[in-house]
Amino acid sequence: MKSIILCAGKGTRLRPLTYTSAKHLIPIGNKPVLFYGIEAIKNCGIKDVGIIIGETGEDIKKETGSGRRWGINISYIEQKEALGLAHAVKVASDYLGEEKFLMYLGDNLLKNGIEDYAKKFLQENYHAFVLLTEVENPRQFGVAEVKEGKVVRVVEKPKDPPSNLALTGIYFFDQNIHQAINSIRPSARGELEITDAIQWMIEKGYKVGADVIKGWWKDTGKPGDILEANRLVLESIERDIYSEKIDQNSSILGRVKIERGVEIINSKILGPAIIGKGARILNSYIGPFTSLSEKVEIVNSEIEYSVVLENTRIANVNGRLQRCLIGKGVQIFHSDDLPRVFKFILGDHSSLNLM
Repeated sequence: MKSIILCAGKGTRLRPLTYTSAKHLIPIGNKPVLFYGIEAIKNCGIKDVGIIIGETGEDIKKETGSGRRWGINISYIEQKEALGLAHAVKVASDYLGEEKFLMYLGDNLLKNGIEDYAKKFLQENYHAFVLLTEVENPRQFGVAEVKEGKVVRVVEKPKDPPSNLALTGIYFFDQNIHQAINSIRPSARGELEITDAIQWMIEKGYKVGADVIKGWWKDTGKPGDILEANRLVLESIERDIYSEKIDQNSSILGRVKIERGVEIINSKILGPAIIGKGARILNSYIGPFTSLSEKVEIVNSEIEYSVVLENTRIANVNGRLQRCLIGKGVQIFHSDDLPRVFKFILGDHSSLNLM
């Protein structure tokens, strides 16, 4: 069995971060969200993985490489226009051939693995098998209606949902999905919908199964989703301190992971939290559910429930920063000079809340 990971989306809901980097590389718990999917696929015993890339493809290639670090073989397949999930499968059809395969959306994050679902798909000879989760707002998702373990209907973002079971973005297919995709037409939004292809298979009598996943699932497509996913990941970390540059005036409380080369002076870290390599924290407070990437510097400031990307400096900020998603190389500081005015250089789609 092969796998494809869909990473061609532009990530417009995560701008301005995604102007300079792929949304699939934004770190959750200091690890790119894409890597969680790769690890889940590898744990299914799958060795051949095709990553569907778009305009951010070079960034993804640089970060993931050949797949050697995971012991798998990664190929890259270009999707010049993101015209739907089914279109992505169509673009990858030569790579997939007639093999069964797992399709995984690259910005998905699950608490538990998917090995048991892969085994069930193969052992029970399904033509298609989808993973579902219960949601409060099914109108915003592809939704499935299931009877006795079989999917009897799927519909994309329905006005009148047949259930509260949303498609998670993890699908197993055999070669019949290619015929299904070739038999459907673009939807009203101009995309080839995977829900339409699955519905075609249902109507033609193919065996389409489903399971409701155990544990949490997150689509990390919006800033709030990134912060919540980061919280969920940090909930399960263990205390692990590698740095030897922590002075006696500092306190590290709870489940905190501190990478090598981190310098902590006269500061308090309250877990769960993770501090990346080469970070520096001086006279500051780092609160729960915070991830600081490599070479982040926090000076005379307080921050919690936030994600801060590499090479960012936060200094002399009055008040506590909370629920922040801060990109690479950002400078946030309070000037000591008079007059004390606010001065910003903000990109498109930035959000700034002054209390």
